[in-house]
Amino acid sequence: MNRKLILYIGIVVIIAGLLIYDDASSPDPIDWTPTFATNAKAPLGLYVFDKEINGLVKGDSIEKFRITPYEFFDEKYNYDTEKYTVKGTFLAISEVDEIDSQSATELLSFADYGNTVVLSMKRFPQKITDTLDLHAESRFFGDSIQFSLQKSPAKKYWYNEGVGVTFFDSLTPQKIKESGIKILGYQIDNGKKLPNFIEVPFGNGRILLHTQPAVFSNYYLLKGNHYQYTQDVVSQIPRGTLYWQDGNATSTMNDSPLGYILKQPALKAAYYLGLLGLAVFIFFNAKRKQRIIPEIAPLRNTTIDFAKTIGNLYFMEGDHHTIIEKKIIYFLEQVRTEYLIDTYSLDDAFAEKLHLKTGKPVEEIQTAINLIKKHRHNFASTEADVAAVNNAIENLRI
Repeated sequence: MNRKLILYIGIVVIIAGLLIYDDASSPDPIDWTPTFATNAKAPLGLYVFDKEINGLVKGDSIEKFRITPYEFFDEKYNYDTEKYTVKGTFLAISEVDEIDSQSATELLSFADYGNTVVLSMKRFPQKITDTLDLHAESRFFGDSIQFSLQKSPAKKYWYNEGVGVTFFDSLTPQKIKESGIKILGYQIDNGKKLPNFIEVPFGNGRILLHTQPAVFSNYYLLKGNHYQYTQDVVSQIPRGTLYWQDGNATSTMNDSPLGYILKQPALKAAYYLGLLGLAVFIFFNAKRKQRIIPEIAPLRNTTIDFAKTIGNLYFMEGDHHTIIEKKIIYFLEQVRTEYLIDTYSLDDAFAEKLHLKTGKPVEEIQTAINLIKKHRHNFASTEADVAAVNNAIENLRI
């Protein structure tokens, strides 16, 4: 395996280990995500409401479903008699509108046939609000907001987490009188009473719209006396079978394995880290791979070795004259090529020019010239002569 690849894998493993250790050693943060799911024990889940709903709702039975309202109620409509085979109340609790247009039309039809539709959410299906000629306004609020109900205005409840200033701003006295709308509850913002819980008659039935789903959450059902407000809101539901849409039926993301992984901080971090490691692996291995080119050492300059070998051969043969002759030839060649001085006549003029070019003393130059003249044509030379000529010439080299 490539050493660089092993290094990358090691870095990823170390980072993953540090993240897992940090996550395991730190306390779990409070999840304030408004899931409004019956199996969610987070503050804004409906786990407690699901366990206590039988005591809150005085109905014959409670039937929960996780498909769309259209799929659920369409099966319970008899097209021959043009009537529903069931009667009761539909309930949906969510942060925002999770009801598709076709299901909204089905709920209007269900209410028109003498049933009740209860929606608690901050944003309602546009199909329903347009049909009822209503508009819900939303805006930011301060630290907390106060709720109250029309039937018990003296009781006031303060809320902060998961709520907002969402109210019906299109309710004029004339409109309320003409349409028969009942205001069941208010929220008080900056001293103003803003309707947030209304009942709208529709056909032979009615539709209840409540803008604060957080009142059904675990946090408020377990906090002080807030359960009393929730109990009073639920008391508006008429007796009969309650059909409760449990969760967002238009999406299965939360029920998928990937949805569960993304909801867990440690698994989510490991998942994204794995994707990052895979991306790094692909990036560095996508480059074209090539065989390792062996390093070829440059050719050695054997000229010096050759010269040493030849010199040793002459020395071993005792041919001192040849050594002196070649030494002289190489020296004069260097003078001609490097200093551009004619070596035809080794006279005083030559010595003066060489002195000026090299800066060497005239005495040393003259000594070298005398030895060259003496041994150039002298075939009887000794080892001492070789040393003398060599030293004289080497003294002149720069």
